Amino acid sequence: QVQVVESGGGLVEPGGSLRLSCAASGSIFAINAVGWYRQAPGKQRELAAEISSGGSVNYGRSVKGRFTISRDNAKNTVYLQMNSLKPEDTAVYYCNVAGWADLDEFDEWGQGTQVTVSS
Repeated sequence: QVQVVESGGGLVEPGGSLRLSCAASGSIFAINAVGWYRQAPGKQRELAAEISSGGSVNYGRSVKGRFTISRDNAKNTVYLQMNSLKPEDTAVYYCNVAGWADLDEFDEWGQGTQVTVSS
């Protein structure tokens, strides 16, 4: 069984930075794509950033140039560095991990971590 745990959320002032972590654990053979999604109150979940097994990255239009996604394959961990944060970045941030474990594919979500940008 694969578990995904996000961490690093919190309260930050506008213009500040946070780094989120997404750690996957279990009998993981390989991780393919990992995505960070966010959902603000009353809004649909949207893609913030994603990274492929080969390191290709893709960003949502609203975060491009401010957020950076990276991965540490040895630790099965993906990071989301968020700079120049704005109040509209306030949301619950979720990590989605897809890959192979125990000879089977998996696609798991974490429980989410709250990010609040406010003065």
